[in-house]
Amino acid sequence: MEGTVFTPSLEGMKHVKSEQGEMLTKPFLDVCKLILPVLDKFGAAMSLVKTDIGGNISRLENKYLTNPSEFNHLYSMVQAEVDAKTAKASSSCTNGLLWLTRAMDFLVELFRNLLAHADWTMTQCCTDSYGKTLKKWHGWLASSSFTVAMKLAPDRKKFMDVIAGSGDINADMETFCATFAPLLEENHKFLASVGLDNMKAS
Repeated sequence: MEGTVFTPSLEGMKHVKSEQGEMLTKPFLDVCKLILPVLDKFGAAMSLVKTDIGGNISRLENKYLTNPSEFNHLYSMVQAEVDAKTAKASSSCTNGLLWLTRAMDFLVELFRNLLAHADWTMTQCCTDSYGKTLKKWHGWLASSSFTVAMKLAPDRKKFMDVIAGSGDINADMETFCATFAPLLEENHKFLASVGLDNMKAS
């Protein structure tokens, strides 16, 4: 593998914003997709997260494909649902974007932990990240299945070796967190501006 498992998403992030600085639907979803191979390396521990992310990407992508010019900007989908009063439905794209952003928050936090705490096991890194991001939005059931899954996290050293490829994994991970976190922050700000950033899991 040329570079690290992050190389494609780092490349993809250069195209996420339009020249006017607006978040573009397809490039943003593509970057999220490019992170999925990282989750594959976690095996069973991340299968829940991966299914969740994959489902939300598909939901947003399908909506985008119904009218690529109308939904070229990521937030136009949300705005359309807000106007139609369907944004709070569990199957809405707004809900899809919210949960996709939260799952990505979790991953960014996890990568930060891997960088900051060389002595932590993978399970510690996962559990800490979960506590800081997704936990408060999850009900008891989701929370307990997550806790069980985290115990299946792979050996840290093996995982890092696998995702490193031929590149500098720490540098790429750091760049990924530094570049992607502000995009997620922007999603939260937009969702908050329409009063939809605090929906909990049903």
